[in-house]
Amino acid sequence: MPRRSRYLSGTLIASALLLTSVGLGTVAANAGPTETAEATGPAVHAGHTMAVSTKSSPEDPDGDGYIPANPPVTGVSPSTKEPPHRYFHEFQANCSVTHTAPDDPIVYAQQPGKSHDHTFMGNRTTNAYSTTASLDAGTTTCLAPGDRSGYWMPTMYNGDKPVLPVGPQVIYYKAGVTDYTSVRPFPKGLRYVVGNPMQSATEFRNHKGFVEGWECGDSFFNVDFPKNCPSRPDVQVNIRWQAPSCWDGKNLDTPDHKSHMAYPVVNPGTNNNICPADHPVALPMIEFKMAFPVNGDLSKLRLASGPSYSFHYDFFNAWDDRTLKAMVDHCIVGGLQCDARGYDQTHPEAGAALNDRYELP
Repeated sequence: MPRRSRYLSGTLIASALLLTSVGLGTVAANAGPTETAEATGPAVHAGHTMAVSTKSSPEDPDGDGYIPANPPVTGVSPSTKEPPHRYFHEFQANCSVTHTAPDDPIVYAQQPGKSHDHTFMGNRTTNAYSTTASLDAGTTTCLAPGDRSGYWMPTMYNGDKPVLPVGPQVIYYKAGVTDYTSVRPFPKGLRYVVGNPMQSATEFRNHKGFVEGWECGDSFFNVDFPKNCPSRPDVQVNIRWQAPSCWDGKNLDTPDHKSHMAYPVVNPGTNNNICPADHPVALPMIEFKMAFPVNGDLSKLRLASGPSYSFHYDFFNAWDDRTLKAMVDHCIVGGLQCDARGYDQTHPEAGAALNDRYELP
């Protein structure tokens, strides 16, 4: 079904903002930039509970927070080309909820129960001890068996009752840059946090990942949960939120879980979206479109991370390399609007990247 597909730029967030997951606590709506967390334990700044983000793990044995890519991607310059216009260059990863747990294998690796509660999708095995190897060996609720990635976000509550998305959720993989032909697959093991659970309402609204905020019925662009949500079976609370899509080519993770990634910037010469020079590698732009089965009175709605504007999510890539490359090349580089098997109904002549079992033919 046709729908809007776009990259929305917003005000740049202060570089000191820490994109990490935190325990549920008081979130100051007018708090400013925060300081880097110390590895010794939580510290309180401006009413926020800071996250411990450094601890030794199988993939980060020295616990410095850096996980280098092996091999790194070098010799890449941001593409300023403008290929033939195609309104769509995307595919979907449709993944269902697997479980909830107070774990976060990115921010609180090897520390079970340390995080606020998360709702996990995709890989069934995701927990505090997850590594690239463990996810690669796991199974998935994504329609494509080759997508063993972990996707998670703070659990939503209506009062004390969890509100869990039902059925496969829409996770778009899009081109965030104008030259969609320059987009390449994620490196195995890449991980990052999108958004900031400690952001203020204004920072949430002005974040580059903001698309339409919280939606319900005919109410869009909300920072807070909508106050008027029709009590109808077909109405749910939705949010759309986009991830950065430019990579430094060097690190699969960094101590703040965000510095190795960047949002595209506008090339002043052409007004095209390009990757910045220090993050020149164009990767797919993930966009969460989550649907929560709740409507009517939303006065008791909250997130495990705090208020509505504390929304954020995590991504840990564990796609089968060949499957992901087939989807990226066919759908994003090919300028198509694909479903979860890489098929574009408006271009049946292009065929599909995957077979009827969502696997490589």
